[in-house]
Amino acid sequence: MSRRVGVVQFPGSCDERDALHALALVGAEPELLWHAEAELRGVDAVVVPGGFTYGDYLRAGALARFAPIMGAVAQFAAEGGPVLGICNGFQVLCEARLLPGALTENVTLRFVHRAVDVRVEATNPWSAGLVPGATLTVPIKHGEGRYVHPDPQGLADAGQVWLRYADDNPNGSVADIAGVTNAAGNVAGLMPHPEHAVDPLLGGTDGRGLLAAAAPAPAAH
Repeated sequence: MSRRVGVVQFPGSCDERDALHALALVGAEPELLWHAEAELRGVDAVVVPGGFTYGDYLRAGALARFAPIMGAVAQFAAEGGPVLGICNGFQVLCEARLLPGALTENVTLRFVHRAVDVRVEATNPWSAGLVPGATLTVPIKHGEGRYVHPDPQGLADAGQVWLRYADDNPNGSVADIAGVTNAAGNVAGLMPHPEHAVDPLLGGTDGRGLLAAAAPAPAAH
C-alpha cells in the first residue's frame, strides 16, 4: 500500500518539485502542502524540502518555523509521525526545536555544491533498509551547512547521529555530522539531498535509501 507523503512548500522553497518526483519514484503518493495551511490532510509522512525559505532572512529556517503548517508538523511529530528535513528543511526543523543543534555558515564562508560520501551511523524510519557502516554518495548544495551541537558525543551515544561525512567534511560540521534525529528517531534531518540522487541518469540512486519511510508499506500476510 502506497504511503501518502506531504511535501511542505514555503515561499522560497526550490526543491519541492524534486522531492515530489523522488518520492513518486520510491513508490509514495506525494502531495504538496502549502505553508499557510494549518493541517496535514491525513498524510502518512512529511518532508520539509530544501530551498531558501523566506530568502534565508534573519538566518536560514528562522522565519519558516512560524508558518501555520509547522504547528501541525510539530503535533504530527509528537505523535510519532515520520518527518524528514532536507538541507533548508533540516535548518527549519532545528529552528523549530524538532531536532537538536543548529546549522551555521560553512567554515569556508563559501557555498559548496558537489557530491559527497556519507556513512550511515544509525537507522531510523527514513533509512530502515540500510545498515550502520553503509556508505552512500549524495550531492550537497548549501552555504549554511555546518552542524553545531554542544555535545556531539552525547548525541552519538543516544543513537541520534544518523549520518556522518565519510571522507570529506565540506562545511566544518562538528564530528563530521551530516544528519541527526530526534530522541524518538521519527524526525530526521540531513544536509545532503537524497532527492537529487534517485535516477541513474543524474549520477546515482543512493538517495533512494534515505527515503525509506516513503516506500510502500509491506503487504500483509
